Amino acid sequence: MSPPGRRQPRPPSLLDALLPIVVLIGLLALTIAFFGIDATNGPLQVALFLSAAFASLIAFKNGYTVAAIRDATVGGVTTAMSAIFILLAVGALIGTWNMAGTIPTVVDYGIRLVSPTWFYVTTAVICAVVGMVTGSSWTTAGTLGVAFVGMAKVLGLPEATAAGAVICGAYFGDKMTPLSETTILVPQLVGRGLTTGQHIKNMFWTAGPALGISLVIFMILGLNAEPEGAVGTEAAQEALGKAFNISAVNLLPLALLVVFAIRKVPPFLAILGSALFAGILAPFTQSAAVKAFVDEPGLGSVATAIKAIFAAMATGFVSNSGVEPIDELFSRGGMASLLTTVWLILGALSFAAVLEHAGFLQAPIVDRVRRRGSLIGGVNASGIGLNVVAGDQYVAVVLPARMFRGEFERRGLAPQVLSRAVEDSGTVTSVLVPWNTCGAYISGVLGVPTAAYFPYCFFNLLSPLLDVLYGFIGFKVPTATPQAAEPAPDAPAGPSDT
Repeated sequence: MSPPGRRQPRPPSLLDALLPIVVLIGLLALTIAFFGIDATNGPLQVALFLSAAFASLIAFKNGYTVAAIRDATVGGVTTAMSAIFILLAVGALIGTWNMAGTIPTVVDYGIRLVSPTWFYVTTAVICAVVGMVTGSSWTTAGTLGVAFVGMAKVLGLPEATAAGAVICGAYFGDKMTPLSETTILVPQLVGRGLTTGQHIKNMFWTAGPALGISLVIFMILGLNAEPEGAVGTEAAQEALGKAFNISAVNLLPLALLVVFAIRKVPPFLAILGSALFAGILAPFTQSAAVKAFVDEPGLGSVATAIKAIFAAMATGFVSNSGVEPIDELFSRGGMASLLTTVWLILGALSFAAVLEHAGFLQAPIVDRVRRRGSLIGGVNASGIGLNVVAGDQYVAVVLPARMFRGEFERRGLAPQVLSRAVEDSGTVTSVLVPWNTCGAYISGVLGVPTAAYFPYCFFNLLSPLLDVLYGFIGFKVPTATPQAAEPAPDAPAGPSDT
């Protein structure tokens, strides 16, 4: 009961719920029209904060206090802190892995073993396997994904297509493993005794064909590829050999990260630990590159090593091989390089927090669908829409699972039908939205704008389409005996490694 004299907030009208979204779409369209793919470097963030401010004004009109909206915004941002820590750790890892020769070694081995024709397919398959082993699309993209995009540049292949292959494989692996957080979370949200194994088994009927079709398309793109590298592969290998000591020892930080993943070390600690190990290893394996990076001849070897580690983790490694394409490729990383992405995440979650707290996200979708295919389509539309509007994968997973679970049960549909629809939309399409936490992260670590890699994320585009198609034709849509609905479990405290 509210204290005497305090006005109880009233539910938003349909116009109240729609106006912030209309304003957001209008501001986003303006930023993209004026700045193109560079909108994510600041203008898009401004649009998100302005939209959050507008939504707050409507919430105030409806009786919400400044303190309530402030606390909701702070709470929404807090849910992203683990994701932000992981993002910063990956920035540090990219810097020290470049300095230690880890990424250059993966690139060197890759261009020796993989032809341009098979490059995209190989990239997708390897990232799928690594995604299943680590249970994390973020870790896969932030480590091997960075190397594969770099490899594409050396081979003279489009980096956007390579990024698409990385994302297709990484997200397939993330979905098809019991080690993934979302794969564990969604069955819990849906309830009704659904196990993770049943969830994965039913997801395969959309994920498997989606990846298979993606591989065929990548093979066609590879067959028609016309490499236009500024440096030939032999010249690139020679330049890599001059700039770095190419050795299997350089892969130890990668091996350590895999060990951490298998032992289920928290993602932030695992990534930061591997980054620090690579920084310590670098002075022993890449002494010339480390000295050239610090460029202070008067410093002793120990002081040079320490300064190099801090600099690589903070602002990134700078290669000075003298070969411009090689130096450009490996002069990357550092926590500072991802601060713009952090800014984007903060803006998106601030806007989402206001919408959720003021009740703008509670749209009456469930009551408006009648057919089975339309119901499954409604889940997918909700997941995709929330990824766009709320800017966070976890909102796009939790809300549809809660909104639709009762209706799926009333219609006698098995719980794995809902769980698959939630994952095929909420999980895999998050990476396609520039201001979504996943899209911002992947774009930041791969160095490829979301708008550039979007057309090549075939797996992520096909998954929801196949799920809706199955719903209308009745393929692999198991039924269950209707029973009393269980209460939905609480939402997770916040996103972690995805």
